[in-house]
Amino acid sequence: MDPRRVVIVAFEGVQALDVAGPLDVFDAAERLAPGRYEHVVVTPHGAPIATGSGLAILPAGTLEQVDGPIDTLLVAGGRGVPTTAADADLVAALAQAAAGARRVASVCTGAFLLAAAGLLDGRRAATHWSATDRLAARHPAVEVDGDSIFVHDRGVWTSAGVTAGIDLALALVEDDHGAPAALEVARWLVVFAKRPGGQAQFSTPLAAQLVEPAPIRAAQELARAHPEGDLTVAALAGHAQMSVRGFARAFRREVGVTPAAYVEAVRVERAVQLLETTAVGIDQVAAASGFGTVETLRRAFGRRLGVSPSDYRDRFRGALAGAA
Repeated sequence: MDPRRVVIVAFEGVQALDVAGPLDVFDAAERLAPGRYEHVVVTPHGAPIATGSGLAILPAGTLEQVDGPIDTLLVAGGRGVPTTAADADLVAALAQAAAGARRVASVCTGAFLLAAAGLLDGRRAATHWSATDRLAARHPAVEVDGDSIFVHDRGVWTSAGVTAGIDLALALVEDDHGAPAALEVARWLVVFAKRPGGQAQFSTPLAAQLVEPAPIRAAQELARAHPEGDLTVAALAGHAQMSVRGFARAFRREVGVTPAAYVEAVRVERAVQLLETTAVGIDQVAAASGFGTVETLRRAFGRRLGVSPSDYRDRFRGALAGAA
């Protein structure tokens, strides 16, 4: 079988990691098992470009100059998206190339370019959390998923921002060659095997930094400092000096999730930290992270990470061993 050709579309002001992250995933997959992939980076005019951080990219040419069939057409995102989306020639070239590609994908705000080409109409799609409202307003025919790391809808894959492009590329490798191949690549790159597509886009510490009202922030800080403690809605509301009903409404409005969902995420993060940095038993991890029982911890891990606590520890250690 011929290598699968992956074409990554970049442009002036592209997010560097939107290109480099997926590119390194496919490159690692090829290095570990030659014959899997060949990859090229193209730009609108085939000329060198500067990423948003100033890193230069030397492309292989333009999209129109790609010779032969395209297996995966992947469009990056970045601050240059608005200007690029106004380039009618590029948008037309995207639509034409997508028609002949086996699958199409975007990273971050690259979803805006796919939407401009009409490739997301009637489909569910992900993008960077800060751009979901704009994507929905500008392209009402797109069902925007503001929570997921990545989304697959009928041959079109879209991901959240920046590092989520690595998760997307690992999912594509898994789709092509199976879970063991994707895990092997993840270990080589020293990343978690692959965050499930439905996992929330940002961690609870990041979410906490976005919240300004002092009472809500105080409740978040309590949860982060003492995940093993009493973190019922009533307890958090009392700490915030608010009524339970008023606190629950305000918390969801400001943080974007319910207090219970936030607490579970905090506890999962604490459990992950313990699994990565200690050798204590799973029952002790469950107690120290506030889950109480191993079964409660296991269910939370299944919802949020798609693996059991034991599997997570094994994969984390495997990734470190593979990089040694």
